[in-house]
Amino acid sequence: MEEKLRIMIIDDENIVGKRLQPALEKRGDIVETFIDSRKALERFDEQHFDIVVTDIRMDDIDGLEVLEHVTSHSRETKVIMITGYATVEVAREALAKGAFDFIAKPFKPNDLRVIIEKAAEQLISGKMEQR
Repeated sequence: MEEKLRIMIIDDENIVGKRLQPALEKRGDIVETFIDSRKALERFDEQHFDIVVTDIRMDDIDGLEVLEHVTSHSRETKVIMITGYATVEVAREALAKGAFDFIAKPFKPNDLRVIIEKAAEQLISGKMEQR
C-alpha cells in the first residue's frame, strides 16, 4: 500500500491550485491549496507537509522565501518550484537553496505528478535509511 502524501500548493493564480488539486487527489494524496503565501506558511508551521509546490513569482512572500522557510523548518519536506518566468539563473538559485526540482509553466498536471513521484521515492528511501 502506498502512503498518502500531504501536499501543499502555493500559487497566486487561483486556477493553478484548482487544476492541480483534483489531479493530485486522484492518487489518494491530501492536497491543500493557497493563493496567499503568508497563510500557506502559517499552515505549514501547524501541519507537516511532505511536498510543497510553490510558484516563484508572488507578491508579499515569493517562492524563494517560501523555499527558505520550508527548508529551515523541515529537512524532509521536498519543495518543487513552478514559474512562468523560467530562467536558468532562477532555476539554479532555487536548486542551490535546496529545491527538489523546478517546472516551467505551462505544464500538464501529469508532468507535476511525475516530479512528485520522484520526490515521494526520495522521501520513502530517506525514511528507510532512518530505521
